[in-house]
Parts: sequence; structure tokens; C-alpha cells
Amino acid sequence: MSARPAARAAELRELLTRASRAYYLDDRPIMPDAEYDRLFRELEALEAADPSLRTADSPTLRVGADVGPSHLAKHAHLAPMISLANAMSDEELQAWEDRAAKEAGEAVRAAGYSVELKIDGSAVSLTYRDGLLVTAATRGNGTIGEDITANIRTIREVPLRLDGTGWPAVIEIRGEVYISNDAFDRMNDERVAAGEPVFANARNSAAGTLRQKDPRETAKRPLQFFGYTFAVPDDAALPFRSQTEVLDRLAAWGIPTAPHRKRFTALAEVHAWAHTVEHELRAALPFEIDGLVVKVDPIALQVELGIVEGQRVPRWAIARKFKATIEETTLVAIHVNVGRTGKLNPWAELAPVEIGGVTVRNATLHNAQLVAQKDLRVGDTVQVRRAGDVIPQVIGPVPEKRPPGAVPWVPPTTCPVCGTAVVREEGEVDVYCPNVACDGRRLEALIHFASRNAMDIRGLSEARVAQLVEAGLVRDAADFYDRDRVNVEALVALEGFAAKSAAQLVAAIDASKAQPLARLLFALGLRHVGEGAAELLAQHFGTMDKLAKAELAEIEAVRGVGPIIAASVHAWFRHAWARHLVERLRAAGLTLSQPQAVESDGALKGLTVVLTGTLPTLSRQQATQLVEQAGGRVTDSVSKKTSLLVAGADAGSKLDKARTLGVTVIDEEELLRRIGRTA
Repeated sequence: MSARPAARAAELRELLTRASRAYYLDDRPIMPDAEYDRLFRELEALEAADPSLRTADSPTLRVGADVGPSHLAKHAHLAPMISLANAMSDEELQAWEDRAAKEAGEAVRAAGYSVELKIDGSAVSLTYRDGLLVTAATRGNGTIGEDITANIRTIREVPLRLDGTGWPAVIEIRGEVYISNDAFDRMNDERVAAGEPVFANARNSAAGTLRQKDPRETAKRPLQFFGYTFAVPDDAALPFRSQTEVLDRLAAWGIPTAPHRKRFTALAEVHAWAHTVEHELRAALPFEIDGLVVKVDPIALQVELGIVEGQRVPRWAIARKFKATIEETTLVAIHVNVGRTGKLNPWAELAPVEIGGVTVRNATLHNAQLVAQKDLRVGDTVQVRRAGDVIPQVIGPVPEKRPPGAVPWVPPTTCPVCGTAVVREEGEVDVYCPNVACDGRRLEALIHFASRNAMDIRGLSEARVAQLVEAGLVRDAADFYDRDRVNVEALVALEGFAAKSAAQLVAAIDASKAQPLARLLFALGLRHVGEGAAELLAQHFGTMDKLAKAELAEIEAVRGVGPIIAASVHAWFRHAWARHLVERLRAAGLTLSQPQAVESDGALKGLTVVLTGTLPTLSRQQATQLVEQAGGRVTDSVSKKTSLLVAGADAGSKLDKARTLGVTVIDEEELLRRIGRTA
């Protein structure tokens, strides 16, 4: 044994063990997942080249981390909770199949694969005896975990009693506890408002929450659960024939399973699906994933393939990992821009870093209070997250790498655009520029006005709006419709416009005049008024004039509109400049009324409908509108009261539950046929 490989192996063992304890026990990672994977693979390579380097405490022989001192009782798993080897590319996934075929014969390649999303959560096991939940435990070191039964019971999705029949007398159901992206962001916003430190990421927040001493505190956190496998006593007969059947049965027993699972007959299909998920689906998911889990589907073949001796990883399953969405880089500067409502938005200028195949230079920081809570300082090494096309976010600093002399950031007390003193309303964390004529507010407000979900003016991009503002053609929304200002001749004089493109933009602006009142209200950017509130207000009052004249109590009385929204709307219409803007829009011919919904006696009257998956031609909004026009009611979850499930591609767990409950399942074509429409 040469001294250098031995020393490097010892160094890697120490680094990985420390990182593992920080990740699993302290719930505070000290390095990105991609760096951990790289070091782990380096140690694996050293040990493969010289097996004498593999010590009894090598991280390559372990799962998770040893269960350290804790207030939680220890729990021995029914069978080890094994980990997975990683495949970082199509070639490595192919090599895994080749090894499995060499071990169990060429039949492996034709046996089929179950492919599931790899949820970035905290692994747990749930023990059911005679269908009743008796114990829940963390992964721990894979053999012994910590008893977290009281905390798991607070997760409403976890059934205390299994549904249906056919479950073994004793079964451990394994899965991941996670927090959705939206719920995590809301939770951190609430912590900022309460002056509490924020969580670094959803995975560690979920893991830490599961180990809380007080279940009442756990119940306050938005934990969710997906099940994916099982264990039974050694002398028990295997109750399933395939992993696909495992997931179907779990769903039938009331255990939530992750959506978008697939069964493929060939590895080439798995390759294609992995690329689709990584580059298209991943960004749209409401929770974090870091790859796919690929399993040989037949259970009997899984048993035959067994475990890699000495490594505690299965030969029959592997994680097809994706490029990391979290990396480290340097915080170069903190800047501030002004939003359409006057909100001051701090953002980070970063040393360029590649995350998920995209070079990131800027990231959102949300608000000044969050910057203070995270103690972000210029010069810090920071962790940055990017999920698909979502704006990158700074998770937090790496304190161990903070340079000497780095000082806390001081937020501005005046607007960086117009110099007006900023204000903060009582009970809010955000600060605002109160100057309605601020150039910073004006540009963002005009961009929002033209956006797809507002007036939907095709061809009026952010760059085009900025160009019109810079040329002095547009200063407020009504200027878009002023043909003395915005006309073909004026546009052709600007860079990038030809006669045809100028005429098309003018036509698109004119076409937007027909947008209903709800769209216009949202487009005007009244503070706190989103798309939903705008729709409620437009439907209730019917016209802009009635809304403008309404008293505060009348607006508050609208179902779904709270006092904060009502106060904002009431105050907006009391400004002289707002009333003048409305009159100019009226004179330009915009629609200031809302088509009123009428009770339908249509084909779906009285039916409760759930939409799931991607429909061939209809968006979710279009399908919802068609159902409601036909008298139906659209809900989000499947239950015994559901009348119809309209299923598209990648329908997921809602389809499984609908089949279990006997709910009628139809496709888009059948929906259109029932309501008398053609595709």
C-alpha cells in the first residue's frame, strides 16, 4: 500500500463522515450534494483499486449516519434500509444494466423497469401491524433509527390505519418525508415575519422537524409523505410480484405515492424519460427531486440479484442522478431594484457558477429582513439553488468560508431610483418607495400590465416596454392606447421595428381592449390584488364604476376578499391619478365590465370533477372553464364524492386513487363529447 492513496483514503473517510453527520444528524449540510457524491466516488475508486484501504468504518459500507445521542428512543428496522448506488449519466446507467445481466442472465434486460422520482426528502419507515400504524422511525444508520412515531402521526397524509385488504400482518412501509417548494417558502416568510432564523432548504427542514421533541411543533410544519417500498419479516411470504404492484397496492391502502412513475420494457426508454424529467418536468414539480430511481420490476428477480457484498447497495436498483441544483459561489454585491408596487427588492450579484447546465450570475434575495436573517455579507461563499427555470435563490452563507472583515449589509433608507424616503407598513417585512411617479415603479408596472396573465399584449416584451419608456412614448398604461403617441410611424422610428412588426404590435394592443374587467384589474397592479382576487371583485361588482364607488365595508363583504385586499382596493380608487387613469382607459375603448357567470343546466350539472395530468389540447384553466360552464365543479383532490376524473398524460397518484375508489375516469376527448364540444 502506498502512503499517498492510504492518506487520501483516510482524509476522504474523515471528510465524508463529518459531512454525513452534518447532513443526517445536525440537519445542516456542510457541502453541496454534488461535492459529497464526487468525494464518495473518489473513495470508492481508491477502495476498488486496493481493497485493503476499505476499513470497517468506511462511509462506503454505511447508510446514513450512526444514531448519536438523542432524546428519541432507538428503533431496530425490520430489515436494513439500504442505500442506492448512483449513475450520473446514460453510460453509467447502461453499465449498471450490464452488470445485472452478467449476474442474473440476459433475461434482466427484458424484465422491465419501474422508474420513480427520487424525492429530495428525509427517509423514514412506517411499521403497520394488522393494518395499524404502531411505529415510525428515521433511517438512522440503516439498521437502527430513531422513534419518531408521535411526529409522523401529525402528517395527515400518513394513514393511521391502512385502507382496503391484503396487507401483511406486519409490514414496514418506507418512504420520504418532504416539504413542497411553496410551503417551504411560506414557512420561511412566516419565520422572517416572526424574527426567527430561516431554514436553509426543505430537505433539512423536514429532517429537523421529524426529530422535534414536541409533536405540537411538528404539526405546525407542512410535512408531506410519499411511500415507495416495503419490508416484511424474513419468514413472511412476499405479498407482491413487482415494484409496479408495490406502488399500486400502497396507493390502494391509502399510502401516498409520488406522481409520474413509469414502467418501461427497455433501458433506452428509461434514458429518454430521464432526459425529459431533468430538462422539462423537474422545473414544474411542486417539490424537489435530485434524480430518478430505476428498479428491476419483478420482485423475484430483485431477490435473485440481491445486494452487493460489503457495500449494502442493491444490484437491482440504482439512482439516476441529475445535475445539482445547488452550488457554491461568491456573493459579489447586493443590489436593489424597485418593483411595480414600489417594493424594494434586493438581489445578489454572484461570481458566475454553472447550476444544472445554466450559468448563474444573479439571484433573488426577496427582502432586506431575509438578508439580515440569513446574515448574508458581500464576499461570502454562498449556496445557490436553481430548480429548472425558476429564478435562482441564495440559500445562505457558508460561515466557515467567510472572509475576514466581511460586514453585515445595510439596506437603503431611500429609493435607489428616485431618492424618496422608503416606508414600511406595520406588520410587513417589505419596504416600499411611496412615490407613484418613480421611474423604477413605472417600468415594472408597465411590464406587468402587458404580461400574459394580465392584458396579454402579444409582442410587447419586457425589452419592448423598456424601449417605449426610454423613447418617451409611454409613461402609464393608458399611453399604450394613445394613437397620438404609440402608432406605426412612431414605432418604425425605433430600433428593431419594421412596418409589419410595428403594425402587428399596434393591432395586438388594440385587441387587448376586449380583455374583461378581471384581467384589467389584475393588470393595473393594485397592491395585494392577484388574479384570484381580481376575478372575485369583477364577478361581484360587474363594472369598474361600481367597484370604484364601493365603500370599504362593501369590498370586505366580498367572499374570498379579506380586509387587507379590500383596504388596498378602496385606497387605490381614492387617488386622483388612479381615477384619471381609469377615465383615459375608458376613453380609449377598454372593457370596464365583466361577463357575469350564470348557473348552468349543462351536461355536468351537480358533478364534482378532478383534473390530473397533461391534457392533449386544453390547458388546466381552459378545462376548468369548460367544466364550470357545463355546470360542474372542479376540485383538487380525489375522494368518494368525486364524480369524474379527467386524466391526461402522467396522471400519477390521483389516477391510482380514483381507480381504487371506483371513480369514473375519462380523457379529454370524452370530456369534450359529454359537454357537446369537439376537440
